[in-house]
Amino acid sequence: MKTYRLFIALLLIAPSFACTSQSSEKKVNVTDSDSEKIEAYYFHFTARCTTCKTIEADARKNLELLYPEKVKAGLISFQSLNLDDAINKPIAEKLGVSGQTLLFVRGDQKINLTNEGFLYAVAKPEKFKEVIREKVDLLSLKK
Repeated sequence: MKTYRLFIALLLIAPSFACTSQSSEKKVNVTDSDSEKIEAYYFHFTARCTTCKTIEADARKNLELLYPEKVKAGLISFQSLNLDDAINKPIAEKLGVSGQTLLFVRGDQKINLTNEGFLYAVAKPEKFKEVIREKVDLLSLKK
């Protein structure tokens, strides 16, 4: 009977710790549409799993490795924003984000890499790096 109660309790508690990726294709004008700057945002909650932490760390690291000059010049930036902190809610709302999200923004262009992050950051980090390169290069070419 105790095992049964423990199992039920775990089933009720576990969803509160689960990671949920969030996809948003809605375009929002965050910066000047002619801006050359690419802003990478990783939105997360306070309670985070290993995959969530890996996505953040690898996205930041890959941007710095792939585009060191642009990062140094401020043309590519990375911000990790906790959705549980009230100070980050306005930017999350502006970008249409409500859950764990890896988002690359240039002017009014947005690319959501959340699904790729959850698929590749832990299991295939080189593939994740290549996806980041592909998407940043795509944003760099768009006018």
